[in-house]
Amino acid sequence: MTTQSTAAPARTSIVVEAPIARAFEVFTADIGSWWPPSHHILEGELAEMVFEPRVGGHVYDRATDGSECRWARVLAYEPPDRVVFSWDINLQWQIETDPERTSEVEVRFIAENATRTRVELEHRHIERHGDGWESMRASVGSPDGWAGGLEAFAGRLMS
Repeated sequence: MTTQSTAAPARTSIVVEAPIARAFEVFTADIGSWWPPSHHILEGELAEMVFEPRVGGHVYDRATDGSECRWARVLAYEPPDRVVFSWDINLQWQIETDPERTSEVEVRFIAENATRTRVELEHRHIERHGDGWESMRASVGSPDGWAGGLEAFAGRLMS
């Protein structure tokens, strides 16, 4: 008999000085303005990041040569409160084509007042990546993972 281990989600949050609608818009539609440039698996030179604003849409990188790398599927899109997308990246930091072997990221936006928003991010179901999932959990849960991404996002909102 085997038992399946369940990974604890990687969680992080940040409070940003922006109204909830602006925080949601910058996180999604303007993702390329804050996403760390070193965190791409695109083979060519990055031209832009695209976040398709609908369930069934994708998050992808487009290279200057026109090639694309679709690395997430939009699973829930509820502006300005919540977005959920798949993490279609395997343990070798390449595209995972089997949806059963992907994790998901939920981002909630909670208005603390008219000009301040708390952003809570949870990267869950990491064990779906299979044997060695712990390395993915360690990467996305590290200071250079989602925490660093949210710091860059907050910085973008202040610019």
